[in-house]
Amino acid sequence: MTATPAPPVRIGKAAVWALGVLALSTGALESVVTPTLPLLQRELDMSPAEGALLSIVLLITGALITPLAGKFGDRYGGKRILIRLMAVVCAGGLVSALAPNLPVLLLGQVLQGAMVGALPLSFIVVRKHLPAGESKVAIGVVSGLFVGGGMVGMLSAGPVAEALSRHWMFALPTIAVVGATLLVNRLMPDDPPGRSDDAGIDWPGLLLLSGTLVTLMLVLALAPDLASQPLVLCALVVALAAFVTGWVAVERRAAAPMIDLRMLTRPAMWKSCVLTFVICLGTSMGVYLVPQLLDETGDGHGFGASATEIGFFLLPGAIAATLAGPLGGIGDRRFGSRAVVTAGVVVMAASLVALAAVHTEVWHLVVGKTLIALANGLCVTAMMTSTATAVDRSDTGIATGLILVSRVLGYAVGGQLGGALLTAGTSSGSDVAAESAYVTGFVIAGAVTAPALLVTRTMSKGVKA
Repeated sequence: MTATPAPPVRIGKAAVWALGVLALSTGALESVVTPTLPLLQRELDMSPAEGALLSIVLLITGALITPLAGKFGDRYGGKRILIRLMAVVCAGGLVSALAPNLPVLLLGQVLQGAMVGALPLSFIVVRKHLPAGESKVAIGVVSGLFVGGGMVGMLSAGPVAEALSRHWMFALPTIAVVGATLLVNRLMPDDPPGRSDDAGIDWPGLLLLSGTLVTLMLVLALAPDLASQPLVLCALVVALAAFVTGWVAVERRAAAPMIDLRMLTRPAMWKSCVLTFVICLGTSMGVYLVPQLLDETGDGHGFGASATEIGFFLLPGAIAATLAGPLGGIGDRRFGSRAVVTAGVVVMAASLVALAAVHTEVWHLVVGKTLIALANGLCVTAMMTSTATAVDRSDTGIATGLILVSRVLGYAVGGQLGGALLTAGTSSGSDVAAESAYVTGFVIAGAVTAPALLVTRTMSKGVKA
């Protein structure tokens, strides 16, 4: 006679709201860099390329942590791994708050990247302790509070940095994260470990992917300054090629690869990856260049906005990104994924080209950034929906991993390319980038995004309601 497994311990509203407070505080901590990036560049004497690296390093480390977090959560229990990841995030926030220079601040952001893997773990924990209907509501609450935390961080970072110091804009949300983590640890019951994966962890694949991303960032960040040192640049390019070749070889042979590259042979997957990459590249360049132009004090371009003002100017974009998910889902059901992605690509390319042509008023940048954020959200939602319905349920994790890597690469390349252009467009002895550098950046982003329409034409229309 087979024993019936004991049902999981139900959690109350207090535990769900504790997770929500944790999501709110991590969202705030994650978002403080974007509106204050120009301020950080001045205080830490960073080049635009170094500022671009600071803006995306958290996302890169998060992409590497997320696959491991899921496997470790299944092996040792979701709550146990969640608490440990949040301890790393708290350490990262403390390092960022105390950082006296750029290398230490980058270390803090690397540690804070653990929060990207912690958020999905909180969803797993909720699903283990609540029935399907209630878990959907709880996940919605946690997701909404994370987005809300991002808005809080974006609005508060500037005033805190200007009234107190840049140290406090990291310290205050870190204190909130510490308190919320202790609350979750107290109120959330332990969940039993799941069945271990006999194939283990793909450590070689993780290390090679890490080397690939770090080397790519170095190539993009150092390229403007290496014109007089072509041998150094060539060495980095060779190292990048070696990392990529090694990673592909390892992933093809691994019993349980970190990213199953064989999935890319499926048309639905490679199309989604290509579209994700170019959309995120365009988004990343816009997200990086717009705050820089708002802060700029050039002759005939720039607005000299403070960190507080930049936060307010970026808020409509954050709201648009929040609304884009539900709108993308509704549009996918009514018109199909291809129509939604096509509309998003058109809006993205048109917005970037428009910003290149017209950027003489603050509202030009606010509207352009808002449309870019909306287009990004529409495309990502529709592509995730399309991908999820195009693969077997057992392959969902693999497909998500590929999309995640494509997203990270798009953001990384876009941000670093924008930083490299501004660095190259800044005269020696000057802190002001030429207007042509901004125009070139917006044009390149639009030119890269527009050809994605050729890919969308071959996509499946998707299921219509």
